[in-house]
Amino acid sequence: MRAEAENTVAAIQKSLHLLAQRMDWDTAEHRLEEFNAMTEDPKLWDDPARAQTLMRDRQMLVDAVTRYKAMSQELSDNVELIELGEMEDDAEVVSEAEAALKALRDRAAQAELEALLDGEADGNDTFLEINAGAGGTEACDWAQMLQRMYIRWAEKRGFKVELQDEIGGSEAGIKSCAYQIKGPNAYGWLKTEAGVHRLVRISPFGKGTRETSFASVWVYPVVDDNIEIDIAANDIRIDTYRSSGAGGQHVNTTDSAVRITHLPTGIVVTSSEKSQHQNRDIAMKALKSRLYQMELDRRNAAITEAHENKGDAGWGNQIRSYVLQPYQMVKDLRTGHETSDTQGVLDGDLDGFMAATLALGVSGMKRGEAQSDD
Repeated sequence: MRAEAENTVAAIQKSLHLLAQRMDWDTAEHRLEEFNAMTEDPKLWDDPARAQTLMRDRQMLVDAVTRYKAMSQELSDNVELIELGEMEDDAEVVSEAEAALKALRDRAAQAELEALLDGEADGNDTFLEINAGAGGTEACDWAQMLQRMYIRWAEKRGFKVELQDEIGGSEAGIKSCAYQIKGPNAYGWLKTEAGVHRLVRISPFGKGTRETSFASVWVYPVVDDNIEIDIAANDIRIDTYRSSGAGGQHVNTTDSAVRITHLPTGIVVTSSEKSQHQNRDIAMKALKSRLYQMELDRRNAAITEAHENKGDAGWGNQIRSYVLQPYQMVKDLRTGHETSDTQGVLDGDLDGFMAATLALGVSGMKRGEAQSDD
């Protein structure tokens, strides 16, 4: 077997080994038998929420076991084909098997990455908020660039993007925006983007100087029906108001926009895109998600500390730096992952950055832990 093919086989074996570890392969068959036995219990659906959770967990295990077995078999089959082709001096068979192994390597690597999305809420839809930070008009413009970047990323994955609220900048861009993004593992992927993003460029607003701008990105999982979040009526204040979108867009002519303030925590959520009744429902879901995210944070002392000390969207708190001048570079300050294809990143090519963060397991690291690369 040629060296290139040997390297491909080694990469596949590595991915399969890590997949087996993630699913605890030694006990997977036994756990599946237990799941099957529980699904045959005639009283299972007496508790619909428990039944749905059990069926979901069972299906996830079935899918993982099936995929692992299929890829292991495909690896074995193609290695045998290469050995057979080499014995019979059949270059065409060897070439086809090597091409199949390369495709399998890519699928195994993707499966390995997706296996990292096993957190409690990783499979949920997500809320995404972007807020302009230090930098005035420049920062508002930068926030709008990030808005476009994440919409492009979501659309490439076939995710559904719903605008909840948007406040325009006084001269350009946006001060803030909030979205709900729906799709498989939406929260699991986007949680890696939470933090402060820094832009360095020549000002497009006639200054001709090198400017540094900041914007913060915050991500919260949409709370599904299996997660109970109790909110006392006297803990919230609900206000209605007339929305004011950017540039005349997304503007309601009645006081249908809704703002909910959670008094114990100071959390404020808004929705201004639909009727007042719908906005109340959307804003309440957003509030529950924010409170749930706080609960997730409390389970990890380091994340809790980061939440309490995250600071302003400015120097020392950034997770990623986007440099457009005097050179082209986007660098994640947590993982070291970088690329000179700045336009590609701003057009939504974020998978490499997300994958590096998931692989390193730093999505919950302290916001101020990242070091500036400037």
